[in-house]
Amino acid sequence: MFPQLSAVDSVVERGNRRRNPIDVGSCNSAEWESLEREHRAFAFLARQCKTLPATSCIADAVCASSTDNYPFESIVNTLERGDRVGPRASYWSSKGQKDHTVPETLVYKLDADFCLITEINVQPFQAFFQTGDPIYAAKSVRFRVGRPKSPSPVDISHQEAIQRNISTDTSEEFPMAQPVDILHQEAPEDRFIWTWTSQEFPMAQENRLQKFKLPKPILCFGGIVQIELLGRVQRQEMDGLFYICVSHVEVIGGRLFPGFDIEILEPSGKIVLKYFPNLSPIRIRHRRAQPFLIPRLPLLGGGLMQGPRRAFGRMPHIFRLIRQQDESDDPGSQQHEPEPT
Repeated sequence: MFPQLSAVDSVVERGNRRRNPIDVGSCNSAEWESLEREHRAFAFLARQCKTLPATSCIADAVCASSTDNYPFESIVNTLERGDRVGPRASYWSSKGQKDHTVPETLVYKLDADFCLITEINVQPFQAFFQTGDPIYAAKSVRFRVGRPKSPSPVDISHQEAIQRNISTDTSEEFPMAQPVDILHQEAPEDRFIWTWTSQEFPMAQENRLQKFKLPKPILCFGGIVQIELLGRVQRQEMDGLFYICVSHVEVIGGRLFPGFDIEILEPSGKIVLKYFPNLSPIRIRHRRAQPFLIPRLPLLGGGLMQGPRRAFGRMPHIFRLIRQQDESDDPGSQQHEPEPT
């Protein structure tokens, strides 16, 4: 079903209270236990992938290869449905180019590091405020999934500052609390490792949400999706340059978290698949009401437009707290390697 699973180096199981004891006197006990653990994990993963409800998986916008009029035409606008927010136009615009073959890219962070993706939807922008209502669609699109390279502490603090829309630069030129969004303006391609690339899909020159269903569902390890916009069609009348504009993007699929999580081993890129058989969606709904989560709820707040996305971004953190409590309460989660025979 998923060739991407060839990157899985090992499977770790946590919290299985119904495991049968292994005969440690057998010379094959360690291998047998490993096979049973992998069988349980992959069987449950296959079942999850077939039954996950389709939903939008984007947590936030990361960066664009170029932005024409920042911040009014930022990639962040593509997270809002439609092409308007109230009376204001809502879209991302590339910078203008004389060469119509120059591509553009948009990069997004999913709301879990381990997701199943089935389709990606893109809506080109129609400039209703320009003569003739031109549509700035690309000729075709291509998609990539992957992961960020191991971030340094500086990268993490910078990203957190961007989420708060507050500058970390204290120089006179950039005083504290000045709004910044450096990563949303530029796409540092060397910060990502792409593990899968799609075919090219032709894009219609129409102002509608165009759905690009993938030939087969794709597993995304690392939670990063890139949309590559290939070829420019529309030239702007006022400057004679070619532009690409997008009003809305959706990545459709399902989050395999919290039943599964991953750890990426650098520099090999091999993956440790972590399996939590006792962490079901029903249990999550029950545990969310417990008191230890209540003091953290104010952290989910944000601005009028940023709030829902920031809330989704913190859900993996909440699920990890639930896991930690599960494992501390469950003696079966304290696994030990068998003694050598």
